[in-house]
Amino acid sequence: MKTPLAEELGLEVPIFAFSKAPAVVAAVSRAGGMGVLGAVAYTVDQLREALDWIDAHVDGKPYGVDVVMPAKYEGAGSGEIDPKALEAMITPRHRAFIEDLLARYEVPPLPAGQNEWHHLLAWTEQTTRPQVDLALQRPIKLLANALGPPPKDIVDRAHQRGIKVAALTGSVEHALKHIQNGVDILVAQGTEAGGHCGEIATMVLVPEVVDAVGSTPVLAAGGIGCGRQVAAALALGAQGAWTGSIWLTVAESDVVPLLKDKLFKARSSDTVRSRALTGKPARQLKTAWSEAWDDPKNPGALPMPLQFMATADATSRIFHYADQSGSRARELLTSPVGQIVGRMNEERTVHDVMDQIVKELRETVARMARL
Repeated sequence: MKTPLAEELGLEVPIFAFSKAPAVVAAVSRAGGMGVLGAVAYTVDQLREALDWIDAHVDGKPYGVDVVMPAKYEGAGSGEIDPKALEAMITPRHRAFIEDLLARYEVPPLPAGQNEWHHLLAWTEQTTRPQVDLALQRPIKLLANALGPPPKDIVDRAHQRGIKVAALTGSVEHALKHIQNGVDILVAQGTEAGGHCGEIATMVLVPEVVDAVGSTPVLAAGGIGCGRQVAAALALGAQGAWTGSIWLTVAESDVVPLLKDKLFKARSSDTVRSRALTGKPARQLKTAWSEAWDDPKNPGALPMPLQFMATADATSRIFHYADQSGSRARELLTSPVGQIVGRMNEERTVHDVMDQIVKELRETVARMARL
C-alpha cells in the first residue's frame, strides 16, 4: 500500500522507523519501509562506521538519518561552544544531588579505564553539523531534525543533493515555522511518543497539522505500533506513520537484555514526560531516576545540553552495574519510550513486526471500505 509520499521516496509501505541501531534501520528498509538512523548518540567516527554498515546491508533500499539541532539550548547564539564553560554552569548542588542519588542506590564509580558516555553528544548545532556533513555525503533519501526548525542552509544543502528534509513538530505553530524554513515533510508527533514530545495527543494533533500545512506531506507519530493505528493515521490525513518505540525490543535492537526485560513488563501507564534525561520534556520509562529528578524537593533538571553533560557519568555507571546480580542500579535504569510500550511484550524480528503491521493495515483498510 503506497501513499504519494511513499511512492516518491521509493517505499513499498508508508512506514518510517526511527532507531539508533543500524541493523534495525537496514532491516526496515529491506522490508519496504524507511529506516531512519538516530544519530544523536554517535560521535562522527561512530556515525561513519554505522553508515558504512547500513550502506553494505540495506540492499540499495532508501534510508534516512535523524539529527538533533535544537533551536534553543544553553549557549545557543553565543558562537563556538566551549564545553568547559558549559561544565562550569553545572551547579555544585546538582553534582551533589547526582552523587547522593547514586550512593542511595549503591552505584559505585566506573572501574579504572572505563570511559563515560560522550558527555556532550550532538545536542547542539555545533556538535551536529559535522554529522550532517557526513550524512549528506551518503545515499540517504531523508534528513530529519528532531528538535526545532532545521537551519535554512542545511535544508538548502539537502535539497541540492535531492534529499528530502523532515522535521518533528508538536504543534501547528511549530509546523508552520518548519515550512518557512523549507522543510518537505512534517512529522506530527503526539504526546504519547517516546523521547522529546509536546503535550497534544496524536489523534488531535495530526488533523490539526494536516489542515494547517496544505499540500506538505505529514507523517503521524506517537503511540503507533500496529496496522490499525497506521490505518488511523492515514484516515486522519497523514501520508504515513513515523514509529520509534516498537523497535527498541526487536531482536535486531542494540538495547541491553535487562532493559528489554523492563520494557516487556511495562504497561502503557508506566511512562512519564520528564526533563530528567536531556533537560527538555521527553517521554521515558518511569523509574526511580525520573521520580528523583521530578521531586520538587530536589534541584530539578538543567537546561539542554547541561542535563546530559551532568548525568553522563551517572548514566554510564548505571548501565555498567545494572546487570550485576543484586545491583540496585537496575532501579535507575531507564530509556526513552512511548505509551505503546504496553503492547511491546515479546521479542520479535523486524521482519515479523513489519509483516504484521502491513497485513493488519491492509485488512483494516479493506474492512473499513466494506462499512
